[in-house]
Amino acid sequence: MTAPLRIAIAAAECAPFAKTGGLADVTAALGRALWQRGHDVRVFLPYYRRIAESGLATEPNGEAFTLEIGGREIRARLLHAALPNSKNASGFPLLVDLIDAPELFDREELYTEDPDESVRWTGFCRAIIEACQRQEWGPDIVHANDWHTGLLPMLLRRAFTWDRLFEGTRTLFSIHNLGYQGVFPADEVERMGLGEVRGQFHQERLSAGTVNLLETGLIHSHWLSTVSETYAREIQTEEHGMGLERVLAAREDHLVGIVNGVDYDEWCPSIDPHIPVNYGPGDLSGKRACRDRLLDEMNLAPDPTGPVFGIVSRMTGQKGFDLLPDILPVFLQSDDVRLVVLGSGDPDSERYFQWLRDSLPHKVGVYLGYKNDLAHRIEAGADIFLMPSRYEPCGLNQMYSLRYGTVPLVRATGGLADTVERWDPERREGTGFCFYEMTSEALHDTMRHALEVWKDREAWSILQARGMARDFSWDVQVQAYEDLYAAILAEHLG
Repeated sequence: MTAPLRIAIAAAECAPFAKTGGLADVTAALGRALWQRGHDVRVFLPYYRRIAESGLATEPNGEAFTLEIGGREIRARLLHAALPNSKNASGFPLLVDLIDAPELFDREELYTEDPDESVRWTGFCRAIIEACQRQEWGPDIVHANDWHTGLLPMLLRRAFTWDRLFEGTRTLFSIHNLGYQGVFPADEVERMGLGEVRGQFHQERLSAGTVNLLETGLIHSHWLSTVSETYAREIQTEEHGMGLERVLAAREDHLVGIVNGVDYDEWCPSIDPHIPVNYGPGDLSGKRACRDRLLDEMNLAPDPTGPVFGIVSRMTGQKGFDLLPDILPVFLQSDDVRLVVLGSGDPDSERYFQWLRDSLPHKVGVYLGYKNDLAHRIEAGADIFLMPSRYEPCGLNQMYSLRYGTVPLVRATGGLADTVERWDPERREGTGFCFYEMTSEALHDTMRHALEVWKDREAWSILQARGMARDFSWDVQVQAYEDLYAAILAEHLG
């Protein structure tokens, strides 16, 4: 382990306080892992209305302060709340720093389309710097995440160079999904109170009438990371770069990919409280019981001779569900298989799955929305997990599936390519099924291959065992972040 560091992690989400996606899980798990390994960690998160209404126990940390942003005075204060299951060797939990600024964050949703959305996240970044200053705590590393914190690297390197508290601070900016960039009209720079550093934004983009906060983080952070090695390469191409491929390619030497870890205290079939029967790699009989109970819960016909397919996902264009209408009815009508779907999002996808359920009510079960305990039961009760993603920066469900003995069937892109090894029937090696071309034909052929392997029960058992043996725990993945932090600081000292 590296020497203890002072690490500030800034993110718009942190589980269990505020979550809409995987960012929340990563923020909590990485902060917890670093804290438990002896680092001085501070996780900064907005104090949203939903947190205030949750009854979370908080304590004030210091006096209230005022931020002046574009001529607007915003009152704020810092609160503390303990992150669950985060006690270190001394018995102290990690305290999450909540930025309580009601004018910015006392709203129905975490993210809005309100006219002052750019000001909200400017205020968040400014409040983090203010909190460090008031506590005289100079971080070695400021680890910013996604566009909501994209201003932090620029502010620290260009606007607060006068403060010697930050003279040794180095920044890491992590991209969790390049599809969300925080793009605003160029005149928002003045509203954000950043007119004096206007020259630090991408000038061509400003001239074209916009400012991009994710791009700002990419330009000014000392180092960049994203959530898998393959995705780090993909985003430097026109196909996956979302218009930022040239910026990313120019920073190739300071861009790394680190696969997210999995919280096995939350996602492990041997201790999972959400599934009817616990099981592990030594005895998979409990998985059959979970399968039976899942089919019963979803009112599906029992005892299929073929596998149960599971989907737990946001329904967006990213997830590749547009490939399914040409395929699923064929398999559901020709083979004795089942499909269980949990998710919501794109109305066309929701209507399609509803239609499929109504057409084949004994073979297809659908829950529109998100239900955490059902997500666990699908991971435990399904035999094959479908993730035909168009792109996937990292993905977590395929790693959950591996641990639950549920074989992932994925498109080999981003983190899916880095975490699922293609099954080789000759050598009997691999952990899942992969296809490459983003076509219905490629997915169809891979699903047909999976059904053939399913019939070989010995091969299927080997496939499950190999997947369950993979270790993507944060105990392993945190070392990669420690090494990266050390390299960033060593580059500065060198």
